[in-house]
Amino acid sequence: MQPSLFDTDVIIDFLRGHPDAVNFLNTFDQQFRISAVTIAELYSGVNQDAERDELAWFLSLFTVMPLTEEIAIDAGKLRQNYFRSHGMGLADAMIAATARSFGARLISLNKKHFGMLGNLVVPYEK
Repeated sequence: MQPSLFDTDVIIDFLRGHPDAVNFLNTFDQQFRISAVTIAELYSGVNQDAERDELAWFLSLFTVMPLTEEIAIDAGKLRQNYFRSHGMGLADAMIAATARSFGARLISLNKKHFGMLGNLVVPYEK
């Protein structure tokens, strides 16, 4: 079975209690994987120590896929190729490159930034 990598948007929806995200993650039957970039994005939105502790516990359920030089190079190329046409920022390019590096499907709601990559799974519509 092809591995899957979660984008930040699905994780944020889950943490906010969005029913579709909660249902999707609760019934997901594979290993939970995220990019190291997603950790940075999630911690940038946490304000209090209690929220940080809760986030740290939640993230302990995930396997973190590290950034490598190869991923960084691919991310730079992705951003260069898709910034103008799809609005792909550097963080999204790093997440997409991480998924590609590990041969993973990317689970995200962001069809605009990732739809052209061919490995996108949109688990629900908002």
